[in-house]
Amino acid sequence: MSKGIIAIVGRPNVGKSTFFNKITGHRTAIVDDTPGVTRDRIYYETDWNGRELLIIDTGGIEPVTDNELLRQMRLQAQIAIEHADVIVFMCELHTGVTASDRDIATMLKKSKKDIILAVNKVDTVGDLPPDFYEFYELGFGDPIPLSSLHGTGSGDILDIAVSLLPPDDGIQEDKDAIKVAVIGKPNAGKSSIVNKIAGEERVIVSDVPGTTRDATDTFIQNEYGKYVFIDTAGIRRNAKIEDNIEKYSVLRANMAVERADVCLVMIDANEGITSQDERIAGIGHNAGKASIIVVNKWDTIEKDNSSVNEFSKDIYNALGYMVYAPHIYVSAKTGQRVDKLFELINKCYAQASVRITTGLLNDLLADATARVQPPTDKGRRLKIYYMTQTGVKPPTFVLFCNSSELFHFSYQRYIENCIRKAFGFEGTPIRMVIKQRGENNE
Repeated sequence: MSKGIIAIVGRPNVGKSTFFNKITGHRTAIVDDTPGVTRDRIYYETDWNGRELLIIDTGGIEPVTDNELLRQMRLQAQIAIEHADVIVFMCELHTGVTASDRDIATMLKKSKKDIILAVNKVDTVGDLPPDFYEFYELGFGDPIPLSSLHGTGSGDILDIAVSLLPPDDGIQEDKDAIKVAVIGKPNAGKSSIVNKIAGEERVIVSDVPGTTRDATDTFIQNEYGKYVFIDTAGIRRNAKIEDNIEKYSVLRANMAVERADVCLVMIDANEGITSQDERIAGIGHNAGKASIIVVNKWDTIEKDNSSVNEFSKDIYNALGYMVYAPHIYVSAKTGQRVDKLFELINKCYAQASVRITTGLLNDLLADATARVQPPTDKGRRLKIYYMTQTGVKPPTFVLFCNSSELFHFSYQRYIENCIRKAFGFEGTPIRMVIKQRGENNE
């Protein structure tokens, strides 16, 4: 089934993101009183009356501006308009029709798309206020009164939008796309790498750290497979999170990791591995996600024969808890080795999805315990009865023993290393659950 694409556009701070969150049922877009908070297109899949929809929230359009960031926000909205089947043009009751509204209306008419005019912040019931009728002058027929805050009018807008969508082609979309979260410090090149992969300016690229505030989905299909790249806000140290918008952005980045199958941990080659990089990489590791260390801006480094080896040592020293993660040196600017990312993503995703039979695991366990005897304490020796795999993404193994206290961390690491040596699991963390065999398990 094809998804109908609906874009929500309008000038800044008219309530687009509040409406978006109301119809999706999630706090997917950041909502704040600051104009221009939503800078990039935000996608969300939902359905209405049996029709699958892709809803796009956009940054506010400023038709005429010298501000570079606002200019790029307008570009993002224009791209959303180009891709949309139906456009919800949102205005605000209390300000009336503004010059920006008129300019946006002119731009939308040139798009030749179906337009639904929504007048937001009609928060009272009963007769419509006289100011409402002013919006007829925009030339889109009957405006729809809307209260994004309370949700009234949302259903009417979706009903009309679905009625205007092109007929369903009946083709089921492939839901097997690998979800890839792109995480890292501000200005590490996350948006640049997504843009290079997508081949168009899907997210705003700027030298200003923290430009991407929301988590933005970009859908890619190529010869390697199908992917959803989730570009996240740059994660700053907690001490530098000074306002609500930054707090929401860190939360959004964590949520993006939870959604993902694979994390690309972006490292700025010019800055090397910092403590903040270690913390960010740990978000994916702790969430049990397959991860790839992507060293960006490699084209700007003066290199010799030992440069890669030296940087690799720095990675292993700083990220010793995730030595399983492969690393690659790229340039989002020139495209150097960017295409190699897909092979690594596919490999790490496949490794995180591997299942090992209980028989093979216990053969490995018998060999491992014969090579290195389990630890003892005060004359009592650890006995591991058997091991089984209970999950994937990440691969999760349960080991039953006589005493969980005797199963020291160092011996757990030894068993994990034996598993990796035998079965691979490159790119993915492994979780081990230790269960003490009790009376009820005998």
